[in-house]
Amino acid sequence: MKKVLITGAAGFLGSHLCDRFIKEGYYVIAMDNFITGDKKNLIHLKENPNFNFIEHDVTEFIKIDGNLDYILHFASPASPIDYLKIPIQTLKVGSLGTHNLLGLAKAKNARILIASTSEVYGDPLVHPQTEDYYGNVSTIGPRGVYDEAKRFQESITMAYHRFHGLETRIVRIFNTYGPRMRLNDGRVIPAFMGQALRGEDLTVFGDGSQTRSFCYVDDQVEGIFKLLLSDYSNPVNIGNPHEITIKEFAEEIIKLTGTNQKVIYKDLPVDDPMQRQPDISLAKKILNWEPKVGRAEGMKITFEYFKSLSQEELYRSEHKDFEKHIIR
Repeated sequence: MKKVLITGAAGFLGSHLCDRFIKEGYYVIAMDNFITGDKKNLIHLKENPNFNFIEHDVTEFIKIDGNLDYILHFASPASPIDYLKIPIQTLKVGSLGTHNLLGLAKAKNARILIASTSEVYGDPLVHPQTEDYYGNVSTIGPRGVYDEAKRFQESITMAYHRFHGLETRIVRIFNTYGPRMRLNDGRVIPAFMGQALRGEDLTVFGDGSQTRSFCYVDDQVEGIFKLLLSDYSNPVNIGNPHEITIKEFAEEIIKLTGTNQKVIYKDLPVDDPMQRQPDISLAKKILNWEPKVGRAEGMKITFEYFKSLSQEELYRSEHKDFEKHIIR
C-alpha cells in the first residue's frame, strides 16, 4: 500500500483529496493545524484504518516515521479574508512550510506535488492565461502576501527539482468550488450563496465586468491526481475554461436560489484581477484531462450543501466583515 502525506488536509480541497486517495487504496497521513481548516471535513475518515491525522504546523520541523511515497502540499490560507487576516502565516507556509516539505520529500525519496494558484498571474495582461505567462503581480499590494508566497513556492520547488533531482509536480489551481467550502470566506461562490440564503442583496465589486472561471471540485481533484502520477515537472493549469462575468454569475445565483435579491455594487478592491481564465491545452495534452461537470450541475450540488448548513453556521459573525476584504 502506497503512503501519501497531504498537508492542509482539513481544508476544502485537502479533505476531498484525502477522500480520493483513500478510495484509490492509498494510506493517507493527513496534516493540518486548523488555522483555516475544519475538523468536520475529516470526521468521516476518523475510523478508517488507512487514515491517520497529525495536528501540526508545517512551518515547524516535520517528522514522519517510515516510508513515504507521495506528498501533496496544500497547507495555506487560500481565501482573501484568511490571507489578509494572517499575512505573516501565509508567507511562512509558502516559504518555510514548502522548504520543510521539500526537505522531507528529499529525505524520503518521495514525489511531491505543490499546490500553486492562478494568483501567480496577478491581474493578467494575457488572456486566457497560459503556463508560460510570467504574470502581472504587485509585490507590495494587499494580495502580495498570497501571490508572492505561491511564486516563491514554485521557485524553490523547481530549485529542488533541478539541484537535487527531486520528483516534483506543480499544479496552478484556478477557482474551484463545491461542498465543504466555508461560507463567506471571501471567495465569490460562498459569498453569493451565503448572501442569498440569508436574504441579503448580492454584493458585486466594480461594475461586475470582471470574469472568473469556476471548476467543480471533483474535476479539480481528478486533474491533481493525474498530474501527481504523470512524468511532467513544470507547472500545469487545472481549471475550467468556461468564463463568466461576475455580474452574470450573480444573476445565475439569484435564479438558482429562487430568491428575489438585487445586485448591489461597491468599489473594486485594490489589485482585484479583471480576467481569470485558464488555458488548459497543456493539461489536455499531457494528462488527457478536461473538466466534465458543467456549472449548472456543480452549482446545484454546492447550493444543496450550503442549504444543509445550520443556522448558526449561516449567520456566523464572520459574514459581517467579509465585504471589507477582496472577493477572489
